[in-house]
Amino acid sequence: MWLYEAGIVGGVGGVAYAAVAAVAGPPDPTEVAKCCVVILTVGVAIFALKKSAKKTAEYPATVPTPPPRAYPKYELTKESFVKICEILIDEAVDDLAAYETRVSEREWIRKMLAYNVLGGKMNRGLMVVEAGRLIFQDRNIPITNDDLCRFAVLGCCIEWLQGWLLVADDFMDSSVTRRGQPCWYRVEGVDKIAINDAFLIEMLMFKAIKRHFGHLSCYAQLVDLVMETTLQTELGQLLDLRCEHVGLNDFTLDRWTLIVKYKTAFYSFYLPVAMGMTLAGITDSREFDAARNILVVMGIYFQAQDDFLDAFGTPEQIGKIGTDIQDKKCGWLFVHAYHSLCDPKQKAYLDKHYGNCSVGSREEQNIKKIYADVGLPKLYADYEQASYDKIVSLKHAVKIVPWSVFEAFLKKIYKRSK
Repeated sequence: MWLYEAGIVGGVGGVAYAAVAAVAGPPDPTEVAKCCVVILTVGVAIFALKKSAKKTAEYPATVPTPPPRAYPKYELTKESFVKICEILIDEAVDDLAAYETRVSEREWIRKMLAYNVLGGKMNRGLMVVEAGRLIFQDRNIPITNDDLCRFAVLGCCIEWLQGWLLVADDFMDSSVTRRGQPCWYRVEGVDKIAINDAFLIEMLMFKAIKRHFGHLSCYAQLVDLVMETTLQTELGQLLDLRCEHVGLNDFTLDRWTLIVKYKTAFYSFYLPVAMGMTLAGITDSREFDAARNILVVMGIYFQAQDDFLDAFGTPEQIGKIGTDIQDKKCGWLFVHAYHSLCDPKQKAYLDKHYGNCSVGSREEQNIKKIYADVGLPKLYADYEQASYDKIVSLKHAVKIVPWSVFEAFLKKIYKRSK
């Protein structure tokens, strides 16, 4: 086809050239050759321009994804962030009509998303916006409202990732409350549907990424980043769940570190910053490696905090009822108490009752008393300071991402009580 169109251009050019020759005399053969090359080149160029002007589907094998809604004015507040999350929910529900989803199921999904992705502190999602803003600022790149909204969209996607992981985690752990309300599977009429709902949140997150970034060069990197982080998190979850089938003697510090590195650190700390870096145009693998090393240490420290608060915090503080003792979790408190701090009598009590008691029971209270008696609060305070010092010592490794990005994360978690 392109030869046909180029030939038409060539034919027109040939007629014009013949007319000129009739007036000016016989042409020079070399000039004729040059003229033919120019005419053919022009023909190919015209065809290419016409071809590029035609609208074609970027992803022809799948259902077309509608474009995103217009972005609102974004303020650097949690309220603005939540507004973006609500827009993503509206877009996701509207998109379901293309899949012949009935109104009742669409409303179920709307309710399910609002219940599971809009609550909590949203620190992970907000950190994407903060990381992107600080990187732009450090590189003297003007940041537009669209830039801020796109960072917020990615942040919301992390909240959706967090949401589906928690829905599944709560079901597998038989947890009671989450963020001060019943876990989703415990809501009337949900039960086992929660597992499919978790899958839906995950896939709708990927649809949101496609809707807002499918036309950008960083789309493949963003999808790869989320897929890799999801795999890492699921492997960490497997390590955690397998603890139910191993003896307490196998609950070692090394095992705990591996669990929390994969289950928590990558998606809660590395992913928000890596997303901000990607959308900001950073492509240096060494910079991603340096950031990852810092953020994994931060994530491990964060999970130690979580384990400590599970036993020593109140439901009002942490927004849930701690169940690590009942669930036989390989936790920071347990591995230190069992392997390093307990006397034989205390260790025997843990052997008998750890994972074999109910919430609020005398046995649970006795285990918490053992934790206090062996000095775990003091050990934790020392660990917290050592973790902070280690994170700061890695400051020199990052060359592109400003240290203020990591400081922003540290301020949110250092010596937190909830």
